[in-house]
Amino acid sequence: MSDLTEDQIRSALDSILERRSAGTRLTTMGAGSDDLGDGRRYLATTVDGGWHVPTWPQQHGGRGASPSQNALIGRLLREFVVPDLYPFAIGLGMVGPALLAHGTETQQDEWLRPIASGASIWCQMFSEPEAGSDLANVALKADQDGEEWVLRGQKTWTSRAMWADWAICLARTDPDQPKHKGLTMFSLPIDTPGVEVRPLTQMNRDAHFSEVFVSDARVLDSWRIGERGEGWRVAMTVLAHERAGGGSRGGGDGNARGVRVPGWISDLQALGVAEEQVWRDEVSKIYAHDSVSRWTSQRAADEARSTGVPGPAGSGAKLRTVKSYKDRAYLTNRSGGSYGMLSEGPGYIETMTAPSMSIRGGTDEIQRNILGERVLGLPGEPRLDRDAPWRESRRGLL
Repeated sequence: MSDLTEDQIRSALDSILERRSAGTRLTTMGAGSDDLGDGRRYLATTVDGGWHVPTWPQQHGGRGASPSQNALIGRLLREFVVPDLYPFAIGLGMVGPALLAHGTETQQDEWLRPIASGASIWCQMFSEPEAGSDLANVALKADQDGEEWVLRGQKTWTSRAMWADWAICLARTDPDQPKHKGLTMFSLPIDTPGVEVRPLTQMNRDAHFSEVFVSDARVLDSWRIGERGEGWRVAMTVLAHERAGGGSRGGGDGNARGVRVPGWISDLQALGVAEEQVWRDEVSKIYAHDSVSRWTSQRAADEARSTGVPGPAGSGAKLRTVKSYKDRAYLTNRSGGSYGMLSEGPGYIETMTAPSMSIRGGTDEIQRNILGERVLGLPGEPRLDRDAPWRESRRGLL
């Protein structure tokens, strides 16, 4: 599709979406949200125009937009009511880009448009009890049996598994190879016999993570994403898009046309603290950092889309985004005093969610290592097991 002007885009969105007002509160994090209906209706409404994933090919629910056109569409979408898309975020922001980079044409034709339309929800089966930050240490086993693979093992901290139709699953296919080289990525239907999902209740009372137990679950070889042994490469694409925020739009509290201040500042105004000089100074600093975070994330996402391979800029974007989220949450929570520690208090859910932000998608320490090694050129940490067969590692011997 050819690029449209700002007025043309706004007119097209006006015809299908409801405009947001200054009082409309939207969230991109999904804390406490499990309403799939609004998200599905929104995605079904926007998929024909390719408005939510503009950079995807038109036949897959996008419009083949350039980075500049994508940024413009994203800015204009903030003028409209966009529901919480938390349940759909992994498919839209991580699995979709990975399929475009590594999937076959058949896989793209089968899976991308259902993701873009909200008809299909995906989760990410990566972490295990002994493989979190050291993701290459995964032990979930996949053995080939003709045109099928038999999967056995356990995953944990699997986001969206309770809603998901499909999972993208990292498995060990060759234990005699070094840990990074013996991995393969699969797509796994969650309703496959032998797959059991057990939700985990978090300290913020949500249950958006799950343990997933896989017992002799069979998947087709045609559901393998990438070549055998290239699972690490596919996983890095998935994680890099997660860090860069590459593709999954939410409503957010951005500076929409006609909306003077973000919602978190409106909360502080409602509490009567935003007019005090000390609080105003803190709000100004956080707002400035928040703005830089959005621009950094946009730059990282644009880089990922233009090159097809997300770079270390995504790590910098994630660090800034996490700090910004925590600062906003803690300031809002503190403003409520002792009342802020109650479940109905200001910023309570965000404060309880905030610690996990430094862990999900790769810990802050991992992001700093990536920046140090790949941007600053500093020597990497010693990795004594890099070239040793995984079978000889402590995990492989268990």
